[in-house]
Amino acid sequence: MLYLLQEKLIFLPSKLPLDYSYSFTQPFDEIFITAADGAVLNGIHFKQEKPEGVIVYYHGNAGDLARWGDIALFFVEKNYDVIIMDYRTYGKSTGKLSEEALYNDGQLFYEYALEHYDESVITLYGRSLGTGIAARVASENKPFQLVLETPFYSLLDLGKSRFPYLPVQWFLKYPLKTYEYISEVSCPIAFFHGTDDTVVPYNSGLRLFNSVAVDKNSFYSIKGGRHNNLKEFQVYRDGIQEILSTHQSNKSEDK
Repeated sequence: MLYLLQEKLIFLPSKLPLDYSYSFTQPFDEIFITAADGAVLNGIHFKQEKPEGVIVYYHGNAGDLARWGDIALFFVEKNYDVIIMDYRTYGKSTGKLSEEALYNDGQLFYEYALEHYDESVITLYGRSLGTGIAARVASENKPFQLVLETPFYSLLDLGKSRFPYLPVQWFLKYPLKTYEYISEVSCPIAFFHGTDDTVVPYNSGLRLFNSVAVDKNSFYSIKGGRHNNLKEFQVYRDGIQEILSTHQSNKSEDK
């Protein structure tokens, strides 16, 4: 049953009609990108007049862009352009899900970003499920930095801890071995994790951080933080500002 139902346990999409009109408080373009297998992927591109840079955002496992677009406004309001996509079966996006398809689709949106921005101003941001995709894309490109919010060592690792009495490694179709990809990332990486996260345990994110060299990387431990409320904590807000300030400093040096 777990083998047959695993996609319903991992992915919690909500659908949107194709004629649905997004409404956000910041300027944006709606985009559609067609994958090699014919899947059509929906995205939002928030645009500022003079942005400090761009954030390519890979969201979590539930909802759709109507919700995640509002969450991304946190960064738009800091004068950053944001490109955010809906995965296959989410929102208006179509296509059949697979682990490799998620990675390939993530790369497609990175390539879209490269059409509009220099790679030196691209920040990759992954949240929860999206941390595995962001790490894979970062490992195959050279963005300015990678930010991981509530990351996991691997989805296989999470499955084993949640179902210790089952041979999860035999039937999991989405192992998402983030630790393998993160070892190939050349840019600085920032990790954010709450100590009270019951969805992705704090130790999973810490183990991922400890699997790579500390040089240029940072881990923001948010005491009392849970899976979906890190923005409420000053440690998170200060950490994001620190990261963005580094980005802005680099931009000034390039001029």
